[in-house]
Amino acid sequence: MVAKVYYSKEISPEALKRVYEALGVELTGKVGVKVSTGERGAKGYLKADLIGPFVGSLNGTIVECNTAYPGARNDVDEHMKVAEEHGFTSFARVDIMDAEGEKRIPFGKGKHLKYDIVGSHFDDYDAFVNLAHGKGHAMGGFGANLKNQSIGFASRAGKAYIHSCGKTEDPEECWKSEHEQIDFIESMAEAATAVSDYLRDCGKPIVYITVMNALSVDCDCDARQGDPVMGNLGIVASMDPVANDQAFVDMVWGAEDPGAVELRERIDSRLGREILPYAEELGLGSREYELVEV
Repeated sequence: MVAKVYYSKEISPEALKRVYEALGVELTGKVGVKVSTGERGAKGYLKADLIGPFVGSLNGTIVECNTAYPGARNDVDEHMKVAEEHGFTSFARVDIMDAEGEKRIPFGKGKHLKYDIVGSHFDDYDAFVNLAHGKGHAMGGFGANLKNQSIGFASRAGKAYIHSCGKTEDPEECWKSEHEQIDFIESMAEAATAVSDYLRDCGKPIVYITVMNALSVDCDCDARQGDPVMGNLGIVASMDPVANDQAFVDMVWGAEDPGAVELRERIDSRLGREILPYAEELGLGSREYELVEV
C-alpha cells in the first residue's frame, strides 16, 4: 500500500501546523509529543520558537525518557534541568516517562527482542505525536521517526535492551555487548514496531512528523554535536513512520548540496538504511509513498 507523505519545504511554526492538518487526524485527550530534549552541549534539537506553537495548539505534553549512556539526561532531576535550559518547559509540561518506573510491551515477531520497555507513564496518554528531528546518528546512521519511536520511547533499561540487541537491560552492561551492526539496526525496528502495535491494539493514534533542519552527522544526544553539513530540507508528515523515514532518506540522497555526501556516508557506514526494509517486513509501514506538497 502506498502511503501519503505530506511535505513542506518551508520550516516554520505555520508549516508545522499545515503538515499536521494535512494528515486529517484530530488528536484529542491527553497528547504526548515525543521529542528529543537534546543532550547538554548539543545544538540541533528542535527549538521552542519552532515547535512551541504547534505543541500548544494540541495542549500537548513533551514526553521523554532517561538515557542509557552517562550524561546529563540519565537522571530525572538533571534531565529536567536540561529540558528547562533548552526551552521546553517554557511552552509545555515535560514528562520524563520513566521517572517512576517502566513497563514491558510484549513483542512476538522479532529476531532479537522479546519485548520492549517503555516508561510507566506511557499509558497515561490518549494519543501521541512522534515529532522527530532528522539528522545523522553515531550508532544508527540516522535518526528520524523510527529511532525516536524505538530508543526515544524506551526507558533507560529499554534503551539498554535495544542497544544490546536483547541481551541485557543493564545500562552499564549494554555497552559491553557483542553483536553485529545489523542486529542493532534491526533491534531498533523491532522496538519501534512494538510501540506501534501496542498503540494500535489500545486504539490510540500516533502521527509522525520529521523536521529536516540543522542536518549534522551527529545526533542531538551528542554533547559534542557538530555543525550542520548541509542545508535544510523541510518538514515531512505521515501516518506511516517507514514512509516518512524513507522520504527523509530519499531527500538526503537526492540533495545536490555538496555536504549531503557527509551525511550519506554516516548513514551507510552504520547500515542505517537497512532499518527501512526490516521495519516494512515487520509490518510497521511501507517504503512506497506518494509525496504531497502542502
